[in-house]
Amino acid sequence: MPAELRPSERIYRGMKSAGIDLVASVPCVNLQELLCLLSSDPDIIHIPVTREEEGIGVCAGAYMGGRSPAIAMQNSGLGNSINALASLNMLYGIPVLMVISHRGTPGERLVGQIPMGRLTEPLLNTMGIKFFRPRPHEAEEIIENAWRLAVNERRPVAVLLDIQFWEGR
Repeated sequence: MPAELRPSERIYRGMKSAGIDLVASVPCVNLQELLCLLSSDPDIIHIPVTREEEGIGVCAGAYMGGRSPAIAMQNSGLGNSINALASLNMLYGIPVLMVISHRGTPGERLVGQIPMGRLTEPLLNTMGIKFFRPRPHEAEEIIENAWRLAVNERRPVAVLLDIQFWEGR
């Protein structure tokens, strides 16, 4: 993959390669460029939502309607979506790709992001949700593999994108 691609472009290309055709999203400054790419793609339905659990529900319905869904969100919203993930996706075997901007990791400037930053991986582990932490050069392949795993195991899979990812490291 050409080195000049920005991190958001790598995620976008991975989603396209995986066949993702519907993305629900909750805004995050780190996801801004990705959301613009998704919104401008005529082959991807982009649905902005107000809360993460709403996006999980939209993605579940889309999957049952034959779509390949993902949600793009910040990790602070993981807590908002736990019940929907457990009582909908995990209970009924509905895959979803969660592309998560992982705030609160080393280098975070906003102290309010740090508590959830520390809790993100333990929460995913507790729920039995597999997750990946790619570097930019791995992003396209990892996004494809994460979606394939979600479909094969019929469950949510997360891709965590920390501050170093967005800085291209």
